[in-house]
Amino acid sequence: MISLTVVADTIVSDVMSLTEVAEPVQEGINILELAMKGGWIMIILALLSIFGIYVFIERFSVLRKAMKKNPYLLDRIHDNIMDNDAKSAINYCNKLNTPVSRILAKGIKDYNLDIVSIRQALDNNAGLEIAKLEKGLPVLSTIAAVAPMLGFLGTVTGMVQAFWQMANAGNNIDVTLLSSGIYEAMVTTVGGLVVGIIAIFAYNYLVTQVDKVQNLMEADIITYIEIVNESKEAKKEAAVKTQSAGTVE
Repeated sequence: MISLTVVADTIVSDVMSLTEVAEPVQEGINILELAMKGGWIMIILALLSIFGIYVFIERFSVLRKAMKKNPYLLDRIHDNIMDNDAKSAINYCNKLNTPVSRILAKGIKDYNLDIVSIRQALDNNAGLEIAKLEKGLPVLSTIAAVAPMLGFLGTVTGMVQAFWQMANAGNNIDVTLLSSGIYEAMVTTVGGLVVGIIAIFAYNYLVTQVDKVQNLMEADIITYIEIVNESKEAKKEAAVKTQSAGTVE
């Protein structure tokens, strides 16, 4: 009885040792090697991602500068306009050289026009400045749309390659024979979706920042119109007082 127990324990230990030896060793996934299995489409996706990152960083820097509000700009313009010194206000705006200051500089040049014409000129220049800020955004939008399509293209070409290899193999079908096509199909799909998702998030973020800059422009334009109205009213009152003084004399 004791001998049977010893034999059973020996068999169990041998089976466990064999199982441990037969257990495959899992290797870590190298992202770069995996991406290279996606074929030539992954190269295009990599170029699109690099270009998209460049556009995002460049636009982010421009929009960040555009959102910096000068607290003295409108006060300086107010003082110059009230002192009938439009030239100094224009020079100050040109010195700052920001989207808002360039818009206001145009409005100051048209100061002698009526309010409606001044407002129209300001709106036209604001539209031009917004168009400059939106430069590059269509590129991100295009990348967001094209990248997933390229990924799906890689899926199709990969599956075509896998079936072509399967047809040529005949009855000697092996999983390793089909792996390259399947890798290309799956990896390009993932790559296209990742690039597209990142691009659409970047695009929407920049659009939000452009909207914020546009709101700041609108607020400063309204304030400038109020300054112009105040100046014109002050001039009318001064003219009335001068005319009254002349009548009395």
